[in-house]
Amino acid sequence: MSVPTGPDWQHEIKWDGVRLLADVRGGTVTLRTRSGRDVTSGFREFADLARVAPDGMFDGEAIAWHHGIPTFSRVVDRIHIGAESPGRSLSTGGARAHPAIFMVFDLLSLDGLDITSLPLTQRRAALEEIWQDGPAQSLSATYADGPALWAATADQRLEGVVSKRLDSPYRPGVRSLDWLKFPHRGCDSFVIGGWRTQVGSKSLGAVLVGSPLADGSGALAFRGRVGSGLAGRAGARLAQALAPLAHEQSPFADEIPAVDARGTTWVQPLVVIDVASLGTSAAPRLRQPAYLRLRSDLDPKQVHHGDR
Repeated sequence: MSVPTGPDWQHEIKWDGVRLLADVRGGTVTLRTRSGRDVTSGFREFADLARVAPDGMFDGEAIAWHHGIPTFSRVVDRIHIGAESPGRSLSTGGARAHPAIFMVFDLLSLDGLDITSLPLTQRRAALEEIWQDGPAQSLSATYADGPALWAATADQRLEGVVSKRLDSPYRPGVRSLDWLKFPHRGCDSFVIGGWRTQVGSKSLGAVLVGSPLADGSGALAFRGRVGSGLAGRAGARLAQALAPLAHEQSPFADEIPAVDARGTTWVQPLVVIDVASLGTSAAPRLRQPAYLRLRSDLDPKQVHHGDR
């Protein structure tokens, strides 16, 4: 599938950050991830969003720059810092060491009025009418020429492009052909169902990943074993997240090949990660997969390929 063209679409940069909903009520800003996790304490500088509208809800993405490129790990560091110091402002060190900005791209309510059923054109017009840039907030730009934006984001080593139908309503948590993402790297989110140690070591060596079944049972369809990218701190952090989730039974709906199941510790399917790969085989199994990052902002129920 290629980036769509024509007057029915608008296109935006796909930022490499954490998707957040900013709920402003009575001038107080509450920030939540798509899984519903409150991360307000991690991004105190986003409180300035109340100047835009004292009552409203904004959809956007928290991003942090590293060598001129938005980098997911920098934003995750902010979430962890906030979690370690709940209720405390990060302006005295954490925010300066890990500066972030909230890129806003949609308006869901204003002055108590839910506008999610309105087409994107009207929501965007309302957003632009009230918008005020700030030191830690910006309006994500839109573009008419999707293929040109695709080429430009590739040249600038950005994450990719998101294309949206101008007449589309806002459908939270729903897969839709009205919103299409086009990342420059083959990356998808998967749920971990088990892990194995390195040969001759107690360190994390590989994880077994899958995709949640569409029946809502919570069971996973096996997609392969991921070992690349787990060295050092990345693997240690992931091992820490998996340690309390050990389970006697496999969460996978299909039978796991013996070569993959051997020595595996099964876990409750609660941890989501991003995996880069060369696509899938006919099995289907991930081809040359590599671990990218822990997605603490995502709930396993939200893992379905094709949405932003």
